[in-house]
Amino acid sequence: MARIPLLQMSGISLTFGGDPIFSDLDLVVQPGDRVALVGRNGSGKSTLMKVMAGLVEADTGSIVVPPGKSVGYMEQDPKMDGFATLGDFAASGLDAGELYKVERAGEGLKFDPARPVETASGGERRRAALAKLMAEAPDLMLLDEPTNHLDIEAITWLESELSTTRAGFVLISHDRAFLNALTRATLWVDRGQVRRQEKGFDAFEAWRDKVWDEEDQARHKLNRLIKSESRWAVEGISARRKRNMGRVRALQDLKSERSSQIKRQGAAELALEAGPKSGRKVIEAEGISKTFGDKVILQAFDLKVQRGDRVAFVGPNGAGKTTLLKMLLGEVEPDAGHVKLGTNLEVALFDQTRDQLDPDMSLWDNLTSDPSMRVSGKADQVMVRGQPKHVVGYLKEFLFDERQVRAPVRSLSGGEKARLLLARLMARTSNLLVLDEPTNDLDVETLDLLQELLDAYDGTVLLVSHDRDFLDRIATTTIAMEGNGIAEAYAGGWSDYLVQRGPRASEQADKPKASKAKSKPAQQSADKDGLSYKERHRLEALPAEIERLEQEIAKLEGLMADPELFTREPVKFQKATEALVERQTKLAALEEEWLELEDKNAS
Repeated sequence: MARIPLLQMSGISLTFGGDPIFSDLDLVVQPGDRVALVGRNGSGKSTLMKVMAGLVEADTGSIVVPPGKSVGYMEQDPKMDGFATLGDFAASGLDAGELYKVERAGEGLKFDPARPVETASGGERRRAALAKLMAEAPDLMLLDEPTNHLDIEAITWLESELSTTRAGFVLISHDRAFLNALTRATLWVDRGQVRRQEKGFDAFEAWRDKVWDEEDQARHKLNRLIKSESRWAVEGISARRKRNMGRVRALQDLKSERSSQIKRQGAAELALEAGPKSGRKVIEAEGISKTFGDKVILQAFDLKVQRGDRVAFVGPNGAGKTTLLKMLLGEVEPDAGHVKLGTNLEVALFDQTRDQLDPDMSLWDNLTSDPSMRVSGKADQVMVRGQPKHVVGYLKEFLFDERQVRAPVRSLSGGEKARLLLARLMARTSNLLVLDEPTNDLDVETLDLLQELLDAYDGTVLLVSHDRDFLDRIATTTIAMEGNGIAEAYAGGWSDYLVQRGPRASEQADKPKASKAKSKPAQQSADKDGLSYKERHRLEALPAEIERLEQEIAKLEGLMADPELFTREPVKFQKATEALVERQTKLAALEEEWLELEDKNAS
């Protein structure tokens, strides 16, 4: 028996005064579908979702939702006019007997229903909108970046809820782990075309690469045919002074076919250039703590950050990750203890609040007004890693077109704002990168490029993120802040942290005094086998750190095995060589440290 679709779109076409965003689009969403909606920033994903939700009217075509079926959409910027509190908004439209659903969702998503709408942040508004949608439980949920502004605990809650729901849903998200866990089909928006594959997001990249490879092969064959036919046309005219007009017309048709093809959008030309090397010790914190009123942000905490480390900070929203980051950078004074910064530091900051961008200024003015990017006497140029570049040319490297250059920043999508912030960040040299939620709104391809750049970056990285996959790819050390002022260091990324933490996280949260005593070096004493607590913890953590370095070395060796890399990309070859030497040196030091600790443990 055929299933009745939850939503059916037929012959949908849409333009916003320029090239078609979609043309003659057909799309069906079935009951129980769990679909990832993917595509480059600016490809039309959010627009398509708004058309599905009925918020944007298509120029042509029809959308059918069967009687008795409902479609719900989570707005990224929900309108809350007329509501006093977030709870009033989230509960609107629900029967009194269903209000418990809002409370339950509010607990899982961590928003305060009593928060006045007028004082709520954008993130709190979005969490309220998501709670409202979850409470309404429509037959089809349309979720546009639902994990933005959620911490990992809330993301895990939402993942669990969606994994057990009987409703169908369509997801737009940058969070690979979230998409991999939940989706069974993929919709790919690419140059006005929407393709569907009956496999989840974990199969998307292989599918995309196969489609692009087939497209490149077809274009190559078309170019060869045009070249062959063009040669015939010239030689035929020269030799016989007579044309086969049918063949000439066919040649013109081939050229028209080639010119009508829409080129793939290239990848953003991201580049990071490390400045002069910092000292070997970048940051050293001893016994630092912080309290705001009655709230303990951080108990006595020690940390040493060495040149080349990739340190991630994770924990619930409000646990104090950003405060700790600011203390380590010297921007916030600790109540106790001290922080010593290394020598020759050049810091570049990616701020999740995007306060560095003026929303009312144009993209052009946001770059040229930055003192570090200003070129004396050249109003149309910016300084990029020591070299002047035309503003438009530099913005094109980050996939902006000329029509956007003079537009206000507030008109940009979330992903475009993130790319503009990266443009400012990457214009300067640095040896200490501070990235506060850099992955929000970025598409998969840009995230992949950012990861590759950070892998090859000859400097130190401090990272705050809730993106579990990104943490696993980048971090060599993870600082977990689990509440009650507790912060502990673990070797590796998110998955490594989970393995090492085991069941102790909840126990630590329940016993802050014991954890506080454990975190103070002065109270650490050697155990019965001769190792102090800190040494034993280090001995347990070293194997994972060594294994990660070995994997990085293998990856670099694989890259350098390409015999043409040196001639094709000499700069990349040089950076890979330097990164390989650095990691091999660090690996040798770690292995020596492990041997020393193991000998001490055995004695």
